[in-house]
Amino acid sequence: RHSLDGKTVVITGANTGIGKETAIDLAKRGAKVIIACRDMEKAGAAVKEIIESSGNENVLCMKLDLADSKSIREFAEAINNEPKLNILINNAGVMVCPYGKTADGFEMQIGVNHMGHFLLTYLLLDLIKKSAPARIVNVSSMAHNWSSINLEDINSEKSYDKNKAYSQSKLANVLFTRSLAKRLEGTGVTTYSLHPGVVQTELWRHLNGPQQILWKMATPFTKNSSQGAQTTIYCAVEPSLEKESGGYYSDCAPANCSADGKNDELAQKLWELSCRLLSVTWE
Repeated sequence: RHSLDGKTVVITGANTGIGKETAIDLAKRGAKVIIACRDMEKAGAAVKEIIESSGNENVLCMKLDLADSKSIREFAEAINNEPKLNILINNAGVMVCPYGKTADGFEMQIGVNHMGHFLLTYLLLDLIKKSAPARIVNVSSMAHNWSSINLEDINSEKSYDKNKAYSQSKLANVLFTRSLAKRLEGTGVTTYSLHPGVVQTELWRHLNGPQQILWKMATPFTKNSSQGAQTTIYCAVEPSLEKESGGYYSDCAPANCSADGKNDELAQKLWELSCRLLSVTWE
């Protein structure tokens, strides 16, 4: 097991599911683990569980609401007081939810899954670079294959299909990883996106009746949270990935992403649009 003694890790949305399992594993390796969650009550309970399971007392939770740029900025300001940040895992997400908007007016899925993590990474990047060798891991999904990015209507205001909006947000994770890798060449910071597997987590709570039935039938073929966390952990710690950056992984190995996921022009357009909508200057 690759040791993380003396390293600091931030994981978004780690109070349940694969985020929590990832936190337990990295805490067992000796890292200082900061879980970033919206619900502090659930987060507090998760911290206790992570400490008990890992035997590592150096685990804490901090408030982060990815649907609100004010909260993201406050969180980043607090993290930037840390001496280092070696691994950032952008794990939190919402999935196939009814139409809603974030505090900043983004459609909820693109807002939380992409824009929130884009802004968070931007605000923490100086600290991450200072801590190199460092890694940024973006949890995407095979669902990125099922839709493209509608640059003209990224917030699905003209028409909303919750499945397509989810796929679009997960494709954005793949493209963001790719763009980030280019910009971080030579800094000692590497970046990865991944499909965790079809995992039994709370994300499925918005499925309708027939979808729930299909899901129950498929459950024997799915992964539990611990199995689902393995590819995230692999991207965060595997020594052989030190020279790799920008790729997409599944089942702890490089995997094929969609044609759109490899489209550098689309990646660049999404980058520029994200910067504009978030009012940041990130060359």
